[in-house]
Amino acid sequence: MIGYVGLGVSLLAALALGYLLGSIPRKRRAEELLRAAKEEAEQLKKEKLLEARQQMQEMREELEERSKRREEEFARMEERILRREDRLGKKSSYLEKIEDSLRKDEEELEQLREVGTRLLAEGKARLERVAGWSQQDAQEHLLKLVESESQRFFSRKVEEVERRAKEEAEQRAARVIATAIQRYASEYIEENVVSSVPLPSEEFKGRIIGREGRNIKTFEALTGVELLIDDTPEMVVLSCFHPLRREVARIALTRLIEDGRIHPAQIEEKVQRAKARLAERIKEEGRKAAFDLGIDLHPELATLLGRLQYRTSYGQNQLSHSLEVSLIAKMLADELGTNAGSAKRAGLLHDIGKAVDHEVDGPHAIIGADLARRYGESPEVVHAIAAHHEDIEPKSVLALLIQAADTLSAARPGARQETFERYIQRLHDLEELCRSFPAVHEAYALQAGREIRVMVQPERASDEVAAKLAYDIARAIEEELSYPGEIKVNVIRQTQFTESAK
Repeated sequence: MIGYVGLGVSLLAALALGYLLGSIPRKRRAEELLRAAKEEAEQLKKEKLLEARQQMQEMREELEERSKRREEEFARMEERILRREDRLGKKSSYLEKIEDSLRKDEEELEQLREVGTRLLAEGKARLERVAGWSQQDAQEHLLKLVESESQRFFSRKVEEVERRAKEEAEQRAARVIATAIQRYASEYIEENVVSSVPLPSEEFKGRIIGREGRNIKTFEALTGVELLIDDTPEMVVLSCFHPLRREVARIALTRLIEDGRIHPAQIEEKVQRAKARLAERIKEEGRKAAFDLGIDLHPELATLLGRLQYRTSYGQNQLSHSLEVSLIAKMLADELGTNAGSAKRAGLLHDIGKAVDHEVDGPHAIIGADLARRYGESPEVVHAIAAHHEDIEPKSVLALLIQAADTLSAARPGARQETFERYIQRLHDLEELCRSFPAVHEAYALQAGREIRVMVQPERASDEVAAKLAYDIARAIEEELSYPGEIKVNVIRQTQFTESAK
């Protein structure tokens, strides 16, 4: 046991001695490493300090350069400011000199004004003494001269402007109307107040009259038409101003002649059938007219339109007239670039009120507008119908187009008939309207009322006043008279001088 302890002590002593002997070189190496690290750190420190000094030197030089440039810029700005102050000083001195000069000129002008006022007063007084007129008299005379000269000047201007505008308007209107009329061509068959019915033989005249005139009396009582039986071979005539009654009578009489049995009961049956057939024909005529124009109409409006087939105005068939107005209005609208569909529709319906104007009081244009409104027509079409005879003021291009188309259809040659009395009355009214102007000496209506020739008193109207008189007469005719087409106004001023040689 003791041996083992000794051995362990020996081993520990040996180990401690080995450790002491090995630690001596390691300590030496550590000191060497520490010394080398210190030397390297010192070297790095010197390098960083040198680098920092260089950067600081560069920054200082850059700042000094900037400062130098800024000082140079300030110096230049100061120099410019000094030069500007110098110029402003010179301008101020110059303005002071100008102000002194203007003040002197103002004083001289005031003196000249006083002298001029005094001279004008002296001249005015001298003129009044020489002329024998006061200032007020001279002003009145001058105003009269200016007024007279102005009247002549503006009369010439009015004449010139009117002539130029009329030429341009006539050229444009002529192109539009001529194009529309050229595109439309229509035949027209004149309507009368009588209808003729052919007979197979002369013996039918006796059958139509009947025993003691029983058949003809029954026929006339049921139809309201006068039956004229004269010496005309194989023909009888139906006379009635109402075209629907006359057509019913014609259909009924034609069927009676075809049947051959003519007696009161048969007459009554044929008249009833004729009325029913005419009612169907009226509907068919209205639908056909609308279909031909490509217009979709309310059935009631189509029926009323068909009734116009048996209505005339001044001998003009109203359904033919409505179709014609519709086509002309469409063509005018095409030429002007407006809504052709509305123009065609309003033209077809513009006289629809004539189908019922014998049943309702009022102008047919207003009646027609109410019917169109009732059956769903557009406000634009309704207004055009109401305004086509100016029962209300036209306020749209469509209304004016319908007026123009209606006038063209009614005024073309052969479209209408006029009674002689109405024709004479129109010419008389035209002449009397022209004679109502103070300077007019005489007036004559020429070319069936298409031209009015006006003679003026030369001492009461100069050439300029005569030109204005033509304008005034034309406007008065437009406002006060109703006429188809255009009336040309010619104002003639003639001066004659007569002397006798002895």
